[in-house]
Amino acid sequence: MSKTARATRLSFEDEELGEIAFPKRALRVRRGIGSGLALSPDGRLFAVGDRGPNLKVKLAVERYGLEHLRDIEGADQAKIMPCLDVGPAIVELTVEQDSVRQVAVLPLRDGKGRAASGLPTPGSANCVLEPALAPDGRRLGPDPGGIDSEGLAATRDGGFWVGDEYGPSLLRVSADGTIERRLLPEGCGSDGAAYRQEPVLPAVAARRHVNRGFEAMALSADEQRLHLIFQSPLAHPDGHAHEQANHCRLWTLDLSSGSVLAQYLYPLDPPDSFRRDAAEDEVSRADVKVSEMVALSDRRLLLLERISHTTKIYLVELDPSAALASEELDVDRRPTIEERSAAGRLDLPVLEKRLVLSTDDLPQVCKDMEGMVVLSERSLLLVNDNDFGTEDAATQFWRIDLPEAP
Repeated sequence: MSKTARATRLSFEDEELGEIAFPKRALRVRRGIGSGLALSPDGRLFAVGDRGPNLKVKLAVERYGLEHLRDIEGADQAKIMPCLDVGPAIVELTVEQDSVRQVAVLPLRDGKGRAASGLPTPGSANCVLEPALAPDGRRLGPDPGGIDSEGLAATRDGGFWVGDEYGPSLLRVSADGTIERRLLPEGCGSDGAAYRQEPVLPAVAARRHVNRGFEAMALSADEQRLHLIFQSPLAHPDGHAHEQANHCRLWTLDLSSGSVLAQYLYPLDPPDSFRRDAAEDEVSRADVKVSEMVALSDRRLLLLERISHTTKIYLVELDPSAALASEELDVDRRPTIEERSAAGRLDLPVLEKRLVLSTDDLPQVCKDMEGMVVLSERSLLLVNDNDFGTEDAATQFWRIDLPEAP
C-alpha cells in the first residue's frame, strides 16, 4: 500500500522561545510539540511536547562546547536540562488546507496553579530514572510532580489523558491544563505533588526501560478504557531482556480503577527492516520502538513503529483470543515475558499486524516521527519531534493520503 501513498508537507512555523549562549554556539530554543497528536471528539487538533529542552552529554560537549562535561561523557542516560522554564505543555493547532497553525499553548499545571516541571521524579527501587544535570554539571534534584509527557488523548469534556515516561504514569488533565490525578505503578509515587497520586497500575509497569514508558495511547469511544503500549520491551528482569526481547506489552485499562482489562503482545519488526536507519548506521533490537497509537474502533488500532529515519504504520486488531492470562501481569512471574521473547522461546499468543505504510517508500518524509492522527478514512497527519531545536530540527507536519482505507 505504501508504494502508492502520497505525502504532502504542510507549512508550519515553530514558535521561537529564545536563545541560550554556550561556548561553541547558541542554542535556539523552539517549542516542541511533536511527541503526540490527538483529535478531540469535536474535531479539534492537539499536540503535546515532552519534558522540555534536554541534551545528551555527548551533544552538549561536541555541539555546544560544554567541555567541562567531557569527564562525565560516559554517564549512562544523563541529560543536560538548560532551560527549566520551558516544560510540559499541550498545544492546540488548526489545519487549514496545506498549512498547520498554532492556536494556543496550555502549560500543564498542578493543583496550586504552578507550572509542571520536566525534571525526573524521585523514582523507586524498581523504577530507575536518568540523572538530570544543569549545564554547569550540577545534579538537579528530583521533582515529585515532574513529567516527561509523550502521549495524548483528548476527552469530550475538553480535558486530556497524558502519558508520561518517568513513572511511567498517566495523568488526567482538565481543560485548563490542571493535573487532577496521576495513575502510577504500585509502589511508586511520593509526597510533594499538588494533585492526587494513585499507585493503581500493575507493579510490572515500573520495570520499563529508562526513557521508554507510556508514549502511544488511545481512548475507547465511551472513554471508559484506554489502550496503551509500552514504547519498548520492559527491562524485566534486567536490561539484557529489554535489549534482546522482540515484543511490547499492549494494555487495555479500566480508567476508573487503573486495572488492566486485557494484556496483549505486539511483535516488533527486525531492526534491519528499517532500511533508511540500517543504511545510516548499525541498528539493534533495542532501537525499535512504538511511538503513537490511534483507535479506528474499539478493537482496531493503528500503531506507529519506528527507529529514527524509517517510520512504519501497522493495523492491529485486538483479538480476544490473543489476550494473555492474568498471571502474566505478575511482576514476580519467572521467566518473564521479556526473557522468553529474548530467548526465542515465547509460548504465548501474539497479535497479528498488517503494514499500512512505510516511509522507506516515501523518502521525502523526515525522521523522528512521533505523532499521528487520522484526518479521514484515507488520510493521516504525522508530525516529528523537533527536540525543542537542540539539533536545529524544525517541526514538520506531513499529510499522508493512502490509496485505500486501512
